[in-house]
Order: sequence, then structure tokens, then C-alpha cells
Amino acid sequence: MKRSLLLLACIAYSFGSRAQGGAQTYNFTVADAVNYAYSHQASVLNANLDIKSAEYRVKETTGIGLPQINGTASFTDYLKIPTTLLPGEFFGAPAGTFIPVKFGVKYNSNLAVTATQKLFDGSYFVGLQASKTYKELSARAYTRSKIDVNVNVTKAYYQVLVNNEQLRLLDANIAQLKQQVDQTTAQNKQGFVEKIDVDRIDVQYNNLLTTRENTLRLLALNYQLLKFQMGMPIENNLTLADKLTNIDLQQNTADMAVDTSFYHKRIEYNLQETQIKLNQLDLKNKKAAYLPTLSANASYAASYQNNSLGDLYRNNFPSAYVGLSMNVPIFNGFQRKNQVRQSKITVLKSENDLQNLKNSLGLEAAQANVSYLNGLQTLNNQRRSQELAREVLRVAKIKYQQGVGSSIEVTQAQTGLEDADNKYIQGLYDALVSKVDLDKAYGRIQY
Repeated sequence: MKRSLLLLACIAYSFGSRAQGGAQTYNFTVADAVNYAYSHQASVLNANLDIKSAEYRVKETTGIGLPQINGTASFTDYLKIPTTLLPGEFFGAPAGTFIPVKFGVKYNSNLAVTATQKLFDGSYFVGLQASKTYKELSARAYTRSKIDVNVNVTKAYYQVLVNNEQLRLLDANIAQLKQQVDQTTAQNKQGFVEKIDVDRIDVQYNNLLTTRENTLRLLALNYQLLKFQMGMPIENNLTLADKLTNIDLQQNTADMAVDTSFYHKRIEYNLQETQIKLNQLDLKNKKAAYLPTLSANASYAASYQNNSLGDLYRNNFPSAYVGLSMNVPIFNGFQRKNQVRQSKITVLKSENDLQNLKNSLGLEAAQANVSYLNGLQTLNNQRRSQELAREVLRVAKIKYQQGVGSSIEVTQAQTGLEDADNKYIQGLYDALVSKVDLDKAYGRIQY
């Protein structure tokens, strides 16, 4: 079975230092494992946090259209009051002369409140639409993360089931080979068979024991991989409630072959549609830059002035105003025009990407269909080969016991059965994985 031992070893190492105390025990079906992953897998949790972040972004954008109120306060101590030169003739002095005069007082303080309110801004309304679409994009990204987790957990679950089936076959072979070892050893002691016959069987028996030990270690790592995909602490105990017999590998592919709109069920297609909407809103925003903006503003300020710091806030000189301000874009060197053109190109490119994605999803579905059918046929052939190999071994043992066959024939038949078992295990795993890939390709995996 082609597995990345390096990945599994890294996962085992990264979690190997966790404390064993407080471990919990779970008995999960594949559906239970997937649901657990929805609540604990980091990628799903982060995608859910992105939705919350998008909600806050909508509120942030909405807040732009609400009144903006600011308060200011200032205090000034004129260590030297500014001097202003006035023409001397104002005071009867000769023309061309200037008299220095100081205006103001030593201490000044100002308290003010200003408020602005957007009355019309095309970009603001487009921004509201875009922020809601961005929230939709985050929600669909969350769906995609759950589908990916579903696929990864299901495949990891099936890998453990297949490993358990491999152990079952190994145990059966070891049991029957142990019986054969005992019989051959007894026959050797009685002088009916040669020592080399015993040695040949011993070699096979020891090889099977080694294979079983290796499979057990790989099974432990695959359990850790399953927990990793689920977001479950490695120290927890997990057993599988589903069996291989619970999995129906037979699917009606004829219905899927005529389903030409399956790509609408694929989250990747939905994500690209949402991206097009965002690009269209960006284009709309660029066009809104041609429109004028109108806002209302108001201010109230209290001014305090005095030469005595203790009496500074005794006298107030207030001021207040309300008004409107309009900004009319006239000419900016054709920047807006070229920005609109760029956004139009972006929309066209995203539409082309959508069409290409549609074709890509169709190809993926066709490949998944072929892989699934090939996997089923291969699995069925491996089952028949496994049965034939088992029958060949049975006949070879009978011939050997009756003295018309050799131990070499038995050894070769045993090797043939082990090879058939290995190919069956590989075919079983490939068929299970191709079933998951097929369900994903046709948009059957939902959360």
C-alpha cells in the first residue's frame, strides 16, 4: 500500500510528547469521525472564524455611512505673545513707520465637537454590497474546508479498515502456516520429509510474522493519521465502528454519466461565481467614482482666553456652524477611465476562469468515473485471484501430503497466496479511495 511513511512519522513525532493523562475513548463510524472533525479540525475552525470576521467587516462598512463624530481639545500657553506690526499712520505716526502691537492673551483653550454625515456617496453603497458578497465568499470557503476535511477523514478511516483487513488475512495465513510448520516438523522427526522442507516453511513463517509486526506498526501510525485529520488529540483512544462490509462499493454510474449540471454542486464552481460577483462590484465601484459626493457637517466649539490661568475657563466664547460639502470629480488625468477599463478586463478574465473551471470539473468527473470503474473491476479480479491462489495452495498441500507433490510447490503456492492477498488489499484501498473521489467529483459530498 502506497503511503507516505515520512508524513506518518512526522505526525507521530509531533504528538508523541503529549501527556497520556485524561485520554478519552471513542467508537466512531465514518460519519461520526467526519462530524467530530467539523468541530475540531483547525482548518474548519479557522474557516468558521473567517465568517465571523466577514460579519464584522460588513458592520465596519455599514459604520462608514453613520454619523462620524469627533471631539478635540487644546490648551496653549503663550510664553511670548505674538507681535503684529501695524502701520504707524493709524496712530498718528509718520507714514512708512510701524508700531509693534501684541494681540491675544497668555492662555488659550479650545473645546470642539464636529460631526459629518454622508448624504450621497456611490462608492459607499457599492461597498455595502461588496462586504455582503465577501461574507458569502467566506461562507463558501467554510463549506469547501468542510468538504476537504470530509474527504481526508474518510480516506484515512478507510485506510485503517484496510489495514485491519490486511491483519486479518495475515493472521489466517500465519495460523494455517503454523499448522503446516508443526506437521512438517513432525514428519521430519519421523523421517518422512527432509530438513530443507522444514527450513523452507520456517522461512515463510518468519517472514509472515515480520510482515505482521510491520503492519501493526503501520496500523498504529494510520490511527494517528486519522486522529490528525479529525483534529483529535493523539493520546485519545479511537476504535472504528464501521466494517468493510458496511461499505457499498457498487454505484450506479449510469445516472452520473448523464448528469451535465453536476458542476453546480461543486463548491469550487460556487466560489468562482462569487469571485465574479466581487469583480463586478469592483467595476461598479470604479464607475461610482465619476459621481459627486455630498455630506453634511456641523461643529460646535468653545474658546477660552485669559491672562490668568486660574480664570481661564471663567469666560466662554462659543462658535458653531452647520453646512454641506460637495465634491465633484472633474478631471484626474484619465485615471478613473483606465481604472474602469482594468476592472472590465478582470471581470472578463474571471468569466473565462469560470468556463475553464467548468471544463476542468467535467474532466475530473470523467477521470473519477473511469478510475472508479477500473478500481471495481480490478478489485473483483483480485478477489478471484485470491480465491484461486487459496485453492492452488490447498491442492498443493494435499499433493504434498500424499507424496505426489514437493515442498517447493507448497512454498510457491503459499507465496502466490501472499502475493494475491497483497494485491487484493491494494485493490481494496484503491477502490475505496476512487469511490470517495467519485463522490467528490460529482458534488455528492456535502456537509
